[in-house]
Amino acid sequence: MSSRFRKLSHTIWHCQYHIVWVPKYRFRILRGAVKSAVESGIQSICGYSGCEVVELNVQPDHVHLVVLVPPKKSISELLGRLKGQISMKIFQQFRELRKKPYWGNHFWAKGYCVDTVGLDADMIRRYVRYQEEKERQLEQLQLVD
Repeated sequence: MSSRFRKLSHTIWHCQYHIVWVPKYRFRILRGAVKSAVESGIQSICGYSGCEVVELNVQPDHVHLVVLVPPKKSISELLGRLKGQISMKIFQQFRELRKKPYWGNHFWAKGYCVDTVGLDADMIRRYVRYQEEKERQLEQLQLVD
């Protein structure tokens, strides 16, 4: 078993996701102290949620997050928590943003993009072929007995 896998009581897993989301109206606001607040918020919320940040890149108008998420966690729940709690933190910390009429109470745009970061397809095919070969060898051994 490779170290890339994580363990739960009855599960061995490697669920890695690439998630991208943007501020409302895709404003280029994720700079300086706002950027730092977003980064620290993502790190702490993911850690608290039992998720592991693999890569994090906060650009002025979007966030890229590659994260390991246990199979018992929902991606929509994680993103709801990230976007909701970070939004509240940003509006508390940077009160001047709340005064802008276009924000309302929403810092982030609705929705997000998520993609799985999985094993290489060739690697999976080789693994399946290997398992099939191992199964045949076992069957032949059982016939000999």
